[in-house]
Amino acid sequence: MWKDTFDYINFWRGKMTKKERLKKVFPILEKKFGVPRAALEFETPYQLMVAVILSAQCTDARVNIVTKELFKVVKEPKDIREMDLATLEKYIKSTGFYKNKAKNIKLNAEMMLEKYGDKIPKELEKLVELPGVGRKTANVVLGELWNIREGIVVDTHVKRLSNRIGFVKNDNPEIIERELMKLVPKKHWFVYSHYMILHGRDKCIARRPKCDICEIRDYCKYNLDNLKKRE
Repeated sequence: MWKDTFDYINFWRGKMTKKERLKKVFPILEKKFGVPRAALEFETPYQLMVAVILSAQCTDARVNIVTKELFKVVKEPKDIREMDLATLEKYIKSTGFYKNKAKNIKLNAEMMLEKYGDKIPKELEKLVELPGVGRKTANVVLGELWNIREGIVVDTHVKRLSNRIGFVKNDNPEIIERELMKLVPKKHWFVYSHYMILHGRDKCIARRPKCDICEIRDYCKYNLDNLKKRE
């Protein structure tokens, strides 16, 4: 049932703005998930960066299985520099695209020494210069390690849910990020992505979203469109 008849009528008539709906959606997800924790397991800042690189086209659960063994021998960039490429590939093979990932991780470790003295930079512009590090990886690292908000992490879950709910209408991650940065208050940039990811895994799954039991269905364009089709 709709929790607020007035909001429902406005939403149905298309009179609720994106910001108004976000103000309804965010507290619901905040109550549901609380303070989000990183799904990737790590002990050192460098391990986090490696884990996020490995998470491309791979589940966090699989990455954690791989890094459980890898991180026994890899703590800092020097450990990667001292490891031969074939050995690294063997460790990370099950994450997919392992040859490209291994190459980038090796190059990353070299640049970490040459440009940053093995210290992870705290500026997004410098982070994205490192091999294997795009805006998504950089935003995760900055947010998780130092609570620095330079942007919004846009992965497959964030892209899917942001489009379904109706906050954006685009498939390009960079455009989605820019639009969300205008919509979402900066203090919520980091947790917004966490909530979208967690809700995407729980209710708003890719093929068969569980709209009937979704906590935010009252403010979701995808659900509204489906309801109108049934009329």
